[in-house]
Amino acid sequence: MQTISIGDFRANLLKCLEIANAGEPISITSNGRLLATISAPIQQRDEAKKQLKALASKAKIHDVTSPGNEDCDAIP
Repeated sequence: MQTISIGDFRANLLKCLEIANAGEPISITSNGRLLATISAPIQQRDEAKKQLKALASKAKIHDVTSPGNEDCDAIP
């Protein structure tokens, strides 16, 4: 992760955004104090699909909706 001052960030805004978008986060400081961290956007749709595929690979059909072999006293 790169760390740059706010002045350098202002002077090189486009270059910094391109670096962050390529996958390398950049921390921005002012007087040695961390102000922000710039990183590439999360591809929420792709991440959600990946998580659903992982869940689907572990799921069993009818594991919740099918009645089991045991009696249930939960419903009066």
